[in-house]
Amino acid sequence: MTLTAGLQRAVDDFQAVAEPDRLQLLLEFADELPALPARYAEHPDLLERVAECQSPVFLFVEVDDAVHVHATAPEEAPTTRGFASILAQGLEGATPEEALAVPADMPRLLGLDRAVSPLRLRGMAGMLGRIQRQIRERLAERA
Repeated sequence: MTLTAGLQRAVDDFQAVAEPDRLQLLLEFADELPALPARYAEHPDLLERVAECQSPVFLFVEVDDAVHVHATAPEEAPTTRGFASILAQGLEGATPEEALAVPADMPRLLGLDRAVSPLRLRGMAGMLGRIQRQIRERLAERA
């Protein structure tokens, strides 16, 4: 299984705490979701809605030599916001190839199966899928 260094750190963090404490760790990640750069905060139309999420999650991926994920999720949806934060932080600075190699079932590695609903895990998988699609699109635009 191939994870970026950032995602591997997140998985390690979740696996290092007892199962009942993993939800609290997810909420801590929610508080760490990076703010949108002004160029996106002022132009939300540039962001893509993640339809797989019940909560309104929007994201945009920039690709230069590295991947930069920008995401927003409401504070009143801390689980979803936590997942967005894990992906944004865990993919930040990865090469496009590293980000594209992350397996679709990566959310399950966090060990949250009993703490959050399967619908929430599918939402995170949906975020990852959209991020990877946007990476492929950005690479195709550069080719």
